[in-house]
Amino acid sequence: MSTAVRRPNQADIAAELGVSISTVSRALANEAGISESVRLDVQRVARALGYRSKHLAASVSLARRAVALVPLGSATSGISGFYVGIVEGMRAEAANSGMHLDVRLINESMITLDFIKQMLGQLQADSILLAGIDPWDDLTDWCKEAGIKVILVNGVDPLMRFSSVAPANFYGGYMATKRLIDAGHRRILHYTHGKLRPTILQRKRGFEAAIADNPDVEGIIVNSEDYSTSQLLHEIVAGTHGATALFSWNDIAAIEMIEGLHGEDLRLPPNFSIIGFDDLPLASMTSPRLSTIRVDREAMGRAAIRLLHESMDEETSVRHLQIGLSLVPGGTVYQVG
Repeated sequence: MSTAVRRPNQADIAAELGVSISTVSRALANEAGISESVRLDVQRVARALGYRSKHLAASVSLARRAVALVPLGSATSGISGFYVGIVEGMRAEAANSGMHLDVRLINESMITLDFIKQMLGQLQADSILLAGIDPWDDLTDWCKEAGIKVILVNGVDPLMRFSSVAPANFYGGYMATKRLIDAGHRRILHYTHGKLRPTILQRKRGFEAAIADNPDVEGIIVNSEDYSTSQLLHEIVAGTHGATALFSWNDIAAIEMIEGLHGEDLRLPPNFSIIGFDDLPLASMTSPRLSTIRVDREAMGRAAIRLLHESMDEETSVRHLQIGLSLVPGGTVYQVG
């Protein structure tokens, strides 16, 4: 027999803050006679308790406006599925918490400090979510001086100036490599991006850690600046590296190699294994289905909005939140040995 979970009410908020229920009701309704500090405290506790009402949504939306910037190339290229999921999560959480969120696709060449200043001014927003965009020094300095709240989505600030949310990339890289090792592979390639963003660097480090934990396994790192997917595929077919498996930094590169086999009538060495990362929708369309690491992209988007609320409330210090990952077995990892 299941028991219904009681929804939080205004009495719970009042008890938490030590104020009357009437004060809570008036604060949520934005009525006159309530100080701004009390109003903000009521809104903060209401969100923390999961309280939902039309008054909360209306009152918060008046004060809380944010802009999410998503690079146009990332949103419309092969990795579009990645950022679509993140944006859906951000929008859902923003709607639930009463935040007004503007999502803007922008050309990477337009991402300048002046552009961001202009956009925030036009939209009357004082908060920004940067999806896959690493902050530069001028932007960082201005945001700090102007009191602009910044959340990095699918990113990390190594200097911990801004809160951020990203997949647990290190552990995902470790997980992918361990899957290949457990299948008997002892000479493994890692194909990484030539320009290492902090997120991609962590996947590489996870690969290196898994190799280091298994002295009988050799890891070989190649990057996209030295090898296109086609070039690497031809070298794998030729046995140039002597490897029996490949961990690709993302699904797209892995899929390009798998599909390249069909397009050029090439044949991989027997039981050569490939594992990707992200679990994009395309990963389920390969034949066989790509083995990969699943990223919960909607959870990332929802977490980004929650981090932004916390930043606005000044409840916590800077945080880096990692979203857990899971293995998708697929059909491209084969047992050897």
